[in-house]
Amino acid sequence: MGEEFYSIIKLMTGEEIFALVSVDENNGAPVVIVQNPLVMKVMDSPKGSFIKVKKWIELSEEDMYVIGYDKILTLTECKDNKIISIYKNYNLDEDHNYDVDVYKSSGRVKITDQMGYISNVEDARKKFEVLFKINQEPKES
Repeated sequence: MGEEFYSIIKLMTGEEIFALVSVDENNGAPVVIVQNPLVMKVMDSPKGSFIKVKKWIELSEEDMYVIGYDKILTLTECKDNKIISIYKNYNLDEDHNYDVDVYKSSGRVKITDQMGYISNVEDARKKFEVLFKINQEPKES
């Protein structure tokens, strides 16, 4: 087997799959061996963008498939750590009891300043308590 790399593959059927890939030869003809191929689709909703993840062949228990070069339109190496992380997390979750995964290893998105994050509840409570105590102290005459 050749060197393994993460790849996005566009098949002649129009399907796009993401998998850990290695290239090998079968009787002199090059073939692509894909491990745990997934179909990933970006979905937009009012709450944000999501990536829908599902197995390429849903009813199969196999995790490796061989695809001939003549069935592949194009393939490209993927170095995007977010996509690779989603792929790895999906394959680690044996139950696959979710359809949509927001990027982050826990499945949650961390709120940023650009999204409107000001502070967490605990920090805000402490600041308000300090302000409230300062304003409530009796004034000396």
